[in-house]
Amino acid sequence: MTQTKKFDFRIVQDKQVWAAEITRRMTARKTIVSKRKTGFATEAEATVWGEKELKSFLDKLMLRNERKAKQREVRTEAAASKEQAADAWRDARDVADGESSGSFDEDNDDYASDESK
Repeated sequence: MTQTKKFDFRIVQDKQVWAAEITRRMTARKTIVSKRKTGFATEAEATVWGEKELKSFLDKLMLRNERKAKQREVRTEAAASKEQAADAWRDARDVADGESSGSFDEDNDDYASDESK
């Protein structure tokens, strides 16, 4: 199995014009063009643009991933604290229910007084 880069660039010639494309490997067989620029007179110009844009593209992607990771961390901590508060509330409710249920008598017929009227 060959290892390929997730992001790369390629140079394509269309008649007398060169184009540079930033590509992303979606699957092992499918490649998507993320960014494209045409109109280069030479292959060298297209290569320089492709290398520069690929570096810029990857830098932006790394910053975005870091930002999303921080947001995910904050969201996870908030969910954990909310769940912890809910557990504490449930425990307090169970303790309170346990105290009041001790005085409950199942055999006591509270509705008998309603029938006598």
